[in-house]
Amino acid sequence: MQIIRSPWSNPFRNCALEASLLKECSDNVLLLYINSPSVIVGRHQTVAAEVDEKFCAENNIPIVRRISGGGAVYHDEGNVNYAFIVNNTDGALELALDYAFIAPIVAALRALGLDAVVGDRKEIRCGGYKVSGTASHVSGSRQLFHGTLLYNTNLQQMERALKGNPALRGKGIPSIPDKVANIAPLLPVRESTEQFLLRIADFLQHSDFGKR
Repeated sequence: MQIIRSPWSNPFRNCALEASLLKECSDNVLLLYINSPSVIVGRHQTVAAEVDEKFCAENNIPIVRRISGGGAVYHDEGNVNYAFIVNNTDGALELALDYAFIAPIVAALRALGLDAVVGDRKEIRCGGYKVSGTASHVSGSRQLFHGTLLYNTNLQQMERALKGNPALRGKGIPSIPDKVANIAPLLPVRESTEQFLLRIADFLQHSDFGKR
């Protein structure tokens, strides 16, 4: 599997890159990237119900709609994003239902000494707190499975940005609130978000998963 580190921090470009790799590429790819502050909403969500649009506008936080379902998430320079984009020639779509894409991320976190486990909604939890949410999208014989890793995110700004008005939801899909935590305080050594990303990438590159 090819591992790609996006050169961009622009959330519009990285969402577009995911879509392009899904629809125009035939290789199995793991895309890693770090976005500047932004809110990424699910394909079927009502923005006003999930996001404080006034707060985001005042703080230059763009709101981007992704192609996958799921709930709204906040990105910033303390958040690592991963996206598995694969073919279905070896049954990858079926394996995805069995958490095949989450397993290597969990293994990477455990290799760093964390008690990472998979939750009921395909999220990753450490010490009872959610540190990674996931979503997926199928296009023909290709699948996108992507998620976040809260490493050193501004949790106060995240909470403020993701405070919409539920009364405006209509038929939109709601985000599911959960207790979240950053990974950085759980590790014995503090490092930058980029260093953390590189450690995850190195583990995956040399794992059995990276050789697929």
